[in-house]
Amino acid sequence: MEQPRTVLITGASRGIGAACARRFARAGDRVAINYNRSQEAAHALAEELRAMGADAALFQGDVGDTGQVNQMVDNVLDKFCQLDILVCNAGAAKQQLFTDITDEDWHSCFQVNVDGVFRCCRAVLPHFIHRKQGRIITMSSIWGLTGGSCEVAYSAAKAAVIGLTKALAKEVGPSGITVNCVAPGVIDTEMNHNLTPDDLEALRMDTPLETIGRPEDAAESVFFLASEGGRFLTGQVISPNGGILI
Repeated sequence: MEQPRTVLITGASRGIGAACARRFARAGDRVAINYNRSQEAAHALAEELRAMGADAALFQGDVGDTGQVNQMVDNVLDKFCQLDILVCNAGAAKQQLFTDITDEDWHSCFQVNVDGVFRCCRAVLPHFIHRKQGRIITMSSIWGLTGGSCEVAYSAAKAAVIGLTKALAKEVGPSGITVNCVAPGVIDTEMNHNLTPDDLEALRMDTPLETIGRPEDAAESVFFLASEGGRFLTGQVISPNGGILI
């Protein structure tokens, strides 16, 4: 029987992050659930995972703050003694016209979506490099691949995540560490609940598989990249999107 691994998932209280937590828990892995403000949802998820028999623990921290990220990683290592997988899932989106984007909007979008990935990777890498192993999975979006109207800041930030992923994969590969990215298509999460039913129907019909994705669809790609099956993949972008972007 394989030894359980320890996975830290940022922004794990809801949506894709919570689906990832459930997927790793079902595999018998230890799950470190990071959340920032969604305390109630994070606690409910932790109890759910523990009811499944999983070893799950909560770690509050804002990925936009270096001190909090470093403390979070230290706390995970204190609790579990090791860390095997980092899933950089925390993100934020805001639909608006490019001409309406303020400096604050722009910086806020990059603070979570890009700077948060940078801080978390930087915090875990000394541990991974020391052990000569580790898996890092970042979360982008199809809009990071192709760009989205009225989502310029988000598209630019998610494109930056892809660039970070590819460059870091080259740098840390000799240390036995893989770095890959998942770029989901339209997924039924709270982030897309601002879309009207007509908008969602149009997106569904634009998707060759004619369905909106579920958080579990993205979680399966994340889990695969962290599994033995993903050992020879690094610097890659996997896009579970139903064919809406080919």
